Amino acid sequence: MTRPAVLAVAVVLSVFLALPPLASARVPRDFVGITAEDVFAGDAGYRQRNLKLQRRLGIGLIRQTFDWSTIERSPGRYDFSYHDEFVASAARRGITVLPILFRAPAFRARSHPAGWACPPRRNAAFAAFARAVVRRYGRRGTLWRERPRLRKLPIRSWQVWNEPNLAQYWCGRPRAKRYVAMLRVVGRAIKRADRRADVVTAGLPPSKLRGAVRIGKYIRQLYAAGARKHFDSLAINSYARDHRELRALLRSIRRVMNRRGDRRGRIWITELGWGDRGPKSRFIVGARGQARQISKSLAFIRKQRRRLGLRGFVYYSWRDSAPYPPKYKDLWGLHTGLLRRNGSPKRAYRAFGRRARAFRR
Repeated sequence: MTRPAVLAVAVVLSVFLALPPLASARVPRDFVGITAEDVFAGDAGYRQRNLKLQRRLGIGLIRQTFDWSTIERSPGRYDFSYHDEFVASAARRGITVLPILFRAPAFRARSHPAGWACPPRRNAAFAAFARAVVRRYGRRGTLWRERPRLRKLPIRSWQVWNEPNLAQYWCGRPRAKRYVAMLRVVGRAIKRADRRADVVTAGLPPSKLRGAVRIGKYIRQLYAAGARKHFDSLAINSYARDHRELRALLRSIRRVMNRRGDRRGRIWITELGWGDRGPKSRFIVGARGQARQISKSLAFIRKQRRRLGLRGFVYYSWRDSAPYPPKYKDLWGLHTGLLRRNGSPKRAYRAFGRRARAFRR
C-alpha cells in the first residue's frame, strides 16, 4: 500500500474512532414509549381500548412506576396481583413495560417530611424487592409460567428510582454518591436474577428548581463515584423549551459520557413532553406548538439516534390529568397529554403518530 493510501486509511480510522457509539441499525421494537397513568389505573375495558390505540400509534413500551410501598405491604410479603393484570394486558397488545422501581414502604424508608420521597434505610431491602419483581416479570418470570397461553413479553429493562438529583426525591439533600451505592446493590440483584437484564439509571431532569443538582454536575458526580460499572443505560428526563434545546442537552450529555470513557453507554430519554395549555411555564407552548415540538423532536431523535447512542424515548404523557390531592394545584405537567381529559385527540396525537410510525420503517 502506498504512503498516501496508508495516510488516508489512518485518517478514516481516526474519524471513525472519534465518533460516539452507534446504536443498533435496527430500531428496537420498544424504542417508542409512553407514560400513561390512566391506563394503569383504569378498568380492564379502558385499559384494553387505550393499549390498542397506543399500539396502532407505533408505541411499543409503556413506562410505569412500580410503587414498592404498594407491593410490599408487610415485611417480605409482596402482592403482585394488580401489576400482574397490567403487565398481562400490555403483553396481549405487544407492548412491553419499563418499570420504575420507586418509593420505599414506610417501614423501609428513612423518616422524611410529608410528600417527600426518601431512599430506604437499607439498600439490601430494596435489592430484595427488585429481585422479586424480576423473578415475577423477567425472562424466567413466574407470571409467564403460570399463564402459558399469554403472549410472553418479559420485562428486560428496569429503572432504579426517579429523579434523585431533585430534593423532593432524595430526602431534601441529593447525593450522587449515595445514589450510586443504591444503584450498585440493586443493579447487582437485578443482574443475578437475569444476567441479560438492562439496568437503567433513574431519569435525571435538567431542573432549575431550588435544591436540585444541575444535571451535568450530577452525571459527572455519578461517574466519579464509579456508576459506570453498575448501569447499562443512562436515563434523562429531558424536558426542554424546544427541539433545539433538546438537541443541545443530548449532545452535552453524550460529551460528558464520552469524556468519562463511556462511549458505548446508551442514553434513554425516559420523559419528554410539552403542554398545550395550563399555568404559565416555558413548557406550555399552545396546541400548534405542542404538535410542532413533538414532530421536530421525534424527527431529530430518529435521525440522530445512532450517533447519540439512544436506547429509546418515552413521551409524557398519554392523556391530560386533573389536579390531584392534597392541594389540587394546577401544574403544567397535567397538560402534556396527546389526549384531552375527555379522551379526544389533540393536534399532538396526530403529530406523534406520524413520527412514531416512521421508526418502524
